[in-house]
Amino acid sequence: MTFEDLKFTSKGGHQARVTFANGYGASVINDGYGSPGLYEIAVLDADGSIDYSTHITDDVLGYLDEADVTRVLGEIEELPKADGYALRAV
Repeated sequence: MTFEDLKFTSKGGHQARVTFANGYGASVINDGYGSPGLYEIAVLDADGSIDYSTHITDDVLGYLDEADVTRVLGEIEELPKADGYALRAV
């Protein structure tokens, strides 16, 4: 998954959410932290809540450009299967 694959909505802000086969997901918001042209990303657990327990981050990552978003999406996609999540094909 790359930045170009994201589908942003304008309802209530510009956000894209994705879920990976390992049960984790990502929420990507543009203009993150009030920085035009930059993004913030949160790791989501299998229930869609922010997951602060991965090695990727213990918070939301901000001030990211498109290449940073692609890199973090790849890291999330490579995480081991989320606890209690049945692995499924995408």
